This record gives sequence, C-alpha cells and structure tokens, in this order.
Amino acid sequence: MNFSPVNPPVRIILTGFMGSGKSTVGPMVAERLDWRFVDVDDVIEDEAGMTIAQIFATRGEAAFREAEHATIARLAREENLVLALGGGAIESEETRKLLLNSPGTFLVHLEVELETTLARCSGTEGTRPVLADETNLAARYERRLPLYRMAHASISANTKTPNEVAEALVGLVGLRRQTA
Repeated sequence: MNFSPVNPPVRIILTGFMGSGKSTVGPMVAERLDWRFVDVDDVIEDEAGMTIAQIFATRGEAAFREAEHATIARLAREENLVLALGGGAIESEETRKLLLNSPGTFLVHLEVELETTLARCSGTEGTRPVLADETNLAARYERRLPLYRMAHASISANTKTPNEVAEALVGLVGLRRQTA
C-alpha cells in the first residue's frame, strides 16, 4: 500500500493477537492524528448489551463472528478513524478481503511473540478463558500469524513501548495532526 501526503489513508485498522497492544496503541495513534478511536469488541458489547464471553456462551461463536463482520464493515466506511479489531476477526476471509481492498484503509499488524502475549495477558484468564489452555492458544496463534502478516504493514510490538509503536505507525503513514 502506497500512502503519501498526496494520497493519505483515511482510516487505520489494527490487527494482531491478544496482548499485541491494539487497544493501547490505537488511542495513542488517534490522538496524534486527531482522529477517533474505536475498539470493535467494545462496539459489539455495547450493541449486544453483554460481554464477548456472554455472546459466545449464549449465542455461539458463529453469531459473534457474524456480528463482528457486520460491525467492521460498517465502521470501515468511516474516515479519520483508528479501529482496533478483535484478535480473531482476521480469520474471516470476507473480513480480510474487505480490509485489504477498501480504498483509504491501512491495515497494520502489531506483531508479538506468543510468550509476550502470555506475559502481557497474565491475570486476565477470567475475561480471556482461552489463555488457560496454552496448547490451544499456541495453535490459534500459529494459525492466525500468516493471516495477520497479510496486512499492508507489520510493526513489531514485542519489545517496543506502546508510545514507540504508535510513533512507528504514525511515521509509516506519514501523517500528523492537522493544525489550524
């Protein structure tokens, strides 16, 4: 994807495994650009009136993924937006194609090693039950990694601070806050 000051992106979409920093880095990038930040999972929870875990338990994963795609498709039409995806959104071929082919969309993978995920997410097993099964988690990570790497760009978020990742991302797109 070739963005420049003449042809800048109008939305940045963050993807990556849990613990990669999407929900932390996203607001930092949005603030630097004077854009809006939205976390897809927060929107789904607000609209459903229940947590992601409750949606999975009561409606099933298929219903959640359907709502997730519809939410992403709706938000991916907005401009001046930094959007954080849930870690599994990239597994949907329909969602991937939408994000990779939408004009003005810059899809960025925040890449972390599995060990980093485990360290960063330690203590959140109550809200992320998948963390309790390390074998399944490792398989999920390996399955998703090639899909994440299909993004327009990848930034290593493994050892960088969230601020360093945000600066690297803003530098990649060549945008800065517009000042009057």
